[in-house]
Amino acid sequence: MPDNSTANGRTPVDFWFDPLCPWAWMTSRWMLEVEKVRDVEVRWHVMSLAVLNEEKLDELPEEYRDLLQNKAWGPVRVVVAAQQKHGDEVVGPLYTALGTRFHNKGEGPTPEAVAAALADVGLPAELAAYADSDAYDTELRASHKEGIDKVGQEVGTPVIAVPGADGGQIAFFGPVVTPAPKGEEAAKLWDGTLMVASIPGFYEIKRTRTQGPVFD
Repeated sequence: MPDNSTANGRTPVDFWFDPLCPWAWMTSRWMLEVEKVRDVEVRWHVMSLAVLNEEKLDELPEEYRDLLQNKAWGPVRVVVAAQQKHGDEVVGPLYTALGTRFHNKGEGPTPEAVAAALADVGLPAELAAYADSDAYDTELRASHKEGIDKVGQEVGTPVIAVPGADGGQIAFFGPVVTPAPKGEEAAKLWDGTLMVASIPGFYEIKRTRTQGPVFD
């Protein structure tokens, strides 16, 4: 049974992300807005687009395949290494630092951006070396599996899970949204997302995207 409250009594929201994904980044910024207007607290976890797609690389466009093989592993490995060595509390701040550099500042998932993000949050520079190490891949894969098992292999990142009324969890992919809503708009989207996700038999609602992610 999931833990239905955090240490300060707020409702936990478990959020799985890959720092490479711009859409997960937008959703994560929305979740930080939700924390301000609803009695929730986000608990950050990694998942991996590289792991998610490793069995179907041959089916993917060459550009995306190259991204997954050559750029996706490093950042998420660094986050896991930081978590293992310095605790769960560093995951959220490090994700914010990475995402700000990768997406908002347009630096992309480069080694330089990763090193700078570590410095931004006061973490040791030597953690950057884990980008090329499989030392914590077991933990990475376990975290990925925990998140993706809640929603199925057909979706991607982010995955969100919250305690349900029956003591289990309500879990869903998304929402995909841009720009990230703030204030009352953030609250409205949160309330609506929980409402539809809690309906037995509800699976999907979707419309065509007309723009890419809009970063602040």
